[in-house]
Amino acid sequence: MCRNIRTLHNFEPAATSEEVQAAALQYVRKIAGTTKPSQANTEAFDEAVEQIAHITQHLLDALVTNAPPKNREVEAEKRRARFEARA
Repeated sequence: MCRNIRTLHNFEPAATSEEVQAAALQYVRKIAGTTKPSQANTEAFDEAVEQIAHITQHLLDALVTNAPPKNREVEAEKRRARFEARA
């Protein structure tokens, strides 16, 4: 599950709210040990995703770096190459 969580810091353009939300969802799924919570746990699950996405966005906004921004297409190509090398 966690392989879907990507680095979101230092990209141009900056991470979108959808990317932050997706990372938060993957994190909560990993911690909870399920991809879909039961009805009894849906509210807690959704609240956790919302809070983690919120704090993740605050973290990304606060981080600073001297490194040049990464290119999304180049990083995606590196991921594809690593995946093909494993296969």
